[in-house]
Amino acid sequence: MNAADLRLPVDVPSTALFTDRYELTMVQAALRAGTADRRSVFEVFTRRLPHGRRYGVVGGIGRVLDAVENFRFDRGVLDFLAAQQIVDEPTLAWLADYRFRGDIWGYPEGEVYFPGSPVMRVEGTFAEAVLLETVILSILNHDSAVAAAASRMAVAAGDRPLIEMGARRTHELAAVAAARAAFVGGFSSTSDLAAGFRYNIPTVGTSAHAFTLLHDNERDAFTAQVASLGGTTTLLVDTYDVTEAVKMAVEVAGPQLGAVRIDSGDLLLLAHRVRQQLDDLGAKDTKIVVTSDLDEYAIASLAAAPVDAYGVGTQLVTGSGHPTCSMVYKLVARADSSGEDAPLRPVAKKSMGGKTSIGGRKWAARRADADGVAEAEVVGTGEVPAELADRQLLVELVRKGEVVAREPLAAARERHVRARAGLPLSATQLSRGEPVLPTEYVGQAPLGGGSAGA
Repeated sequence: MNAADLRLPVDVPSTALFTDRYELTMVQAALRAGTADRRSVFEVFTRRLPHGRRYGVVGGIGRVLDAVENFRFDRGVLDFLAAQQIVDEPTLAWLADYRFRGDIWGYPEGEVYFPGSPVMRVEGTFAEAVLLETVILSILNHDSAVAAAASRMAVAAGDRPLIEMGARRTHELAAVAAARAAFVGGFSSTSDLAAGFRYNIPTVGTSAHAFTLLHDNERDAFTAQVASLGGTTTLLVDTYDVTEAVKMAVEVAGPQLGAVRIDSGDLLLLAHRVRQQLDDLGAKDTKIVVTSDLDEYAIASLAAAPVDAYGVGTQLVTGSGHPTCSMVYKLVARADSSGEDAPLRPVAKKSMGGKTSIGGRKWAARRADADGVAEAEVVGTGEVPAELADRQLLVELVRKGEVVAREPLAAARERHVRARAGLPLSATQLSRGEPVLPTEYVGQAPLGGGSAGA
């Protein structure tokens, strides 16, 4: 399945410069040294979850596939590299023909992960795989952070829908990616039209305070909105006096008024008062939408309030205090010579400060207890134990340079619901705690205990 099959309306431009300069200078040096074609294995993982988080959420896999597919050095890019003297002529010639022709395996989008989980494994020659480090990390770190925040908010919201409204609080392109990741994590719609256009996410929105202030009085504003959008629209009722606005809204739209939105004040108190007022006015089916700097804790605090939907912006698109997942991209195995059949040897960084890694090409599986509830994330090298063979987590994403795992975004969203439901119940607690699953290592030292060439 390709982008055309999914009817995505926007093509992804070349991603070749979404990288750091040293990726290209390493390629130049490796080409000159004769080591560029050595078969290599890179893995993406995080050494720890953000403080207090119980699980992580894999977001951005679909965007990584687009980025890899569009990692091309066109004439304009090559001219820039030449003019800036970033690499030499032989390297420019090599880059002009660059296509990733290796394999990529990874956790499918929407899956959960834990410290040490090999979220993605990139295999190919050193030169072709090392170039992808920065673009892969930038996507996975951002999208997984937003997806994790969205998941926690979805847990707090229960069955009540969540609206992504953060476009004005982040970079315009990051806003589109954030809306996509939020949808994976459990949000049902977005206010961002670019996200709706690019990813077919449902879009919502009616009016802001400016529309009310434009008119001579609130009644005129409500009348104009209802005349244009119909009585089932959502009217913003906190520009002046909430009680008067709710009364006026029902008078203008009738008891079939779709919803009212509250964007300021004591949301818990106001929601109860507005619900009672709406019921007294005969608008028993009119819903209440609340916004105003919500995060998962604020949403949880409104669980007992008569709220029907939440709109979330700043805290969502910034990962609710954790805007990155601190994922890294490390070389874990490489051959001593060129050629597809050259045997791989494990390699790992050894350093102070907890930044060591584990060598070896890894698999991952999630062991469950007798009730089918996950009890451990098992990461290993070599043969997969028979009892874990049907519980492996990595799936094939790219085979010999061809994407083989594109899927509709809704599939990732549904997968996340299943993955989260398979975790111990404590995973959904918002109180701070350790990762809900321990990571167990098979056939290798734990994180922090590896050494180069081990």
